[in-house]
Amino acid sequence: MPIDSLVNSLPQLMDGLKNTILLTIFSLILGSALGIALAMGRSYGGRILSFIVYVYEKIFRGIPLLVLFFLIYFGLTEIGINLDPFPAAILGLGLRSSAYQAQIYRGAINSIPQGQTLAAYSLGMSRLKTIRYIILPQVLRLSIPGWSNELTIVLKDTSIAFSIGVIELMRQGRYIYALDYDMVLPVLLFIALVYFIIVFSINKGLGHLEKKYRMLGLQM
Repeated sequence: MPIDSLVNSLPQLMDGLKNTILLTIFSLILGSALGIALAMGRSYGGRILSFIVYVYEKIFRGIPLLVLFFLIYFGLTEIGINLDPFPAAILGLGLRSSAYQAQIYRGAINSIPQGQTLAAYSLGMSRLKTIRYIILPQVLRLSIPGWSNELTIVLKDTSIAFSIGVIELMRQGRYIYALDYDMVLPVLLFIALVYFIIVFSINKGLGHLEKKYRMLGLQM
């Protein structure tokens, strides 16, 4: 019975799910760190830095993720850099995500009234302190809606990482139904259900977080 076979395959699928979640977490950490730095560089850097960030965003938003995976995993070997599939996938997802997250954070920066920055300067705060204590805390709160959307995109895009050999949820599923063609539909339906449950739960949780930290006057 397909159901019995699916139940017996759950440990393998859960191993794949664990890698999917880890891949999502590490990719988002990399993407968030780079995204904040890029947004600050674009908003507060000079013309040259702003242009460099602009080009970076255009490049990594314009390259399909599958092509980016291949460039990192196979292309870097041509210059002597050999990465295992998992870190290569993290790098690809993180770089691509950083370009989109930079837009999210920059939009949040632009929504903060300029008067707050001028007021901080009038109190004797430096630009660095103004960014750290005035701008950045508000940016993180204002970015929750956009960041939650990016989180779900990264989570779903981890399924493409099987193309370079990452054993995540989708690849584990392929291992299972490759041995038994009757398992194709049950396995794929189960994987789809798992992704749906995770995405739905994340959106609900971050929705509550957004309401909790809503900034009246800026988000009404």
